[in-house]
Amino acid sequence: MLGIVFTSLVEMLEEQVSFEFADEVLQEANLTSHGAFTSVGYYPFEEIDKILTVLTHKTGKPLEQLLFEFGVYLFGCLASAHEQVLSRAHTLFDMLEHLDDDIHVQVKKLYPDADLPKFTVIERTDAYMRLGYYSTRELYALAEGLMHAAAVHFEQAINVVVERKEKPYHFEFHISLK
Repeated sequence: MLGIVFTSLVEMLEEQVSFEFADEVLQEANLTSHGAFTSVGYYPFEEIDKILTVLTHKTGKPLEQLLFEFGVYLFGCLASAHEQVLSRAHTLFDMLEHLDDDIHVQVKKLYPDADLPKFTVIERTDAYMRLGYYSTRELYALAEGLMHAAAVHFEQAINVVVERKEKPYHFEFHISLK
């Protein structure tokens, strides 16, 4: 998993709770990396899974809520790191439509081993989008948080309904503009 995801999660804990809390979480997670992450590094998914397990225990929040909140925070980190890519889109739907053929292509250039989810536009109108999400992990709530933050970035209000499909880690997002 991309290092920026790890460093952003630690930054979020430091900013929203405290440096001590972030350190405590990393210690309790018993990570092989010992929590020494860099934004340009690449780390096993199991490391973030351990951190999230500790967070659900310490906060009492469900995993989906933590992932959603982190997705909202992560968008700001990714947007500032990849401003030039976002500048090509004028709306949330434009950005979502070009995730795989633009944004993810740029990410793959920097991180060839990155295991990115796949997004497919199934249906789109001016006020509605049905977006397929395919991943090797169940991180749809993180993707939903990213979408909500992106909507704020584009000054659009949205309503999202998530539909779980039969295949593992396959979801559809039904996104409506408010």
